[in-house]
Amino acid sequence: MLFIALAGLEDPSRPTGRILSIDAGNRALVYAAARGLREYDVVHVARDEDRWVVLLDRVPHTRLAEAVVVELRVDDGTFLRMRKPR
Repeated sequence: MLFIALAGLEDPSRPTGRILSIDAGNRALVYAAARGLREYDVVHVARDEDRWVVLLDRVPHTRLAEAVVVELRVDDGTFLRMRKPR
């Protein structure tokens, strides 16, 4: 009963309007596919103040030889840029 009663409430640990790291990873895959990078997998997701930094690598994994980094805005998951890892 408790789970049903709490189902509609907001998560107090996450401010309204911000996306979760799993959502950031999924959005990064969509943005990468839209730019022709297919068969990539999320390797790591990190938050850096105002952006999500998502590391993607080709499947099967290439030990980051073909990796890319997708940066997304924390608030709404908007694409900021795509680059090679440093």
